[in-house]
Amino acid sequence: MMLKKIRTENLKIGMYVILPGSWLSHPFLTNEFFITSDDQIKKLMDSGVMQVQVDSARSALSEKKDHALPPSADIEKLPSKRIIPDALGNAIRDVKLPPQKKAQAVKQHSAVMIKNLLDNPTADNLREARRGISEVVDLILSDNETTRYMLTITSHDYYTYTHSVNVGVLAVSLSKVLFEKSKTHDLHELGAGFFLHDLGKVHVDIGIINKPGKLTDEEMGQMKKHPNAGYKIMSDTGQLTDECGKIILQHHERYDGTGYPRGLRGQEIHLYGRICSIADVFDALTTERPYRKKMDPFQALTLMKDEMIHHFHKELFEQFVRLFSR
Repeated sequence: MMLKKIRTENLKIGMYVILPGSWLSHPFLTNEFFITSDDQIKKLMDSGVMQVQVDSARSALSEKKDHALPPSADIEKLPSKRIIPDALGNAIRDVKLPPQKKAQAVKQHSAVMIKNLLDNPTADNLREARRGISEVVDLILSDNETTRYMLTITSHDYYTYTHSVNVGVLAVSLSKVLFEKSKTHDLHELGAGFFLHDLGKVHVDIGIINKPGKLTDEEMGQMKKHPNAGYKIMSDTGQLTDECGKIILQHHERYDGTGYPRGLRGQEIHLYGRICSIADVFDALTTERPYRKKMDPFQALTLMKDEMIHHFHKELFEQFVRLFSR
């Protein structure tokens, strides 16, 4: 390694950074990665990381030219690490691993996979992540006992990548029940949409996502752009399918028409979008957030029934509730 210390504000796109301390002390799941956007630099500064190490031998820029990338370089050409951790496949295929431990391992390593993707959502990385998601979907479809444990594991802290995995598991599990006797629904494509529903948040300021209070109108306007942003990323990278498009665009629509980005209501919202909407709200309620404590699943379901039922398709919500009594 050719390491040197550098102040965070002096980082440039293309640098390979090594962060100090434990991965629990910053909002990244790994301590080593390529800087691929200004948002990552801001995220580091917002989390209090003022100095990092840079491995110049692994960086994708020329330090003799004022830290600038060569004119022809872009994110697609940056060297990339593997998106799917080997440990994910190992856990899925380990027939001796007890269901509870398998569930914990699969969710943990799936979060690493989604985190790696969000750090650099290129076409190649999206293709690889979709392969990993398909393996997780196959597990949910074939292993009821492990899936039951996966449904009960909640996150202590909210990050987009952990939320994405939680919603993916919840929504695929509900889809499994709804479509078990049908051959017209592609559960792997649905899984991709559910796990990647918040992909567009890579373009939302992390300060807005983690704000410990109510968002201003301007901040909420920025947040409301993420469904369209995610759709565009999938389209621009050639990874957009009909299922993914409906889920990504509609997971914040509400049955009474109060959602976004289009204010769709009732049957205007596709079934796939309605499924993701329920899973999305449930996970938000059962995860620790900067502005409130998490609820246990029973409290969350009760709140959704008593105060938010107008947001959802009632019969679909009832099917979701049954997931936790199987």
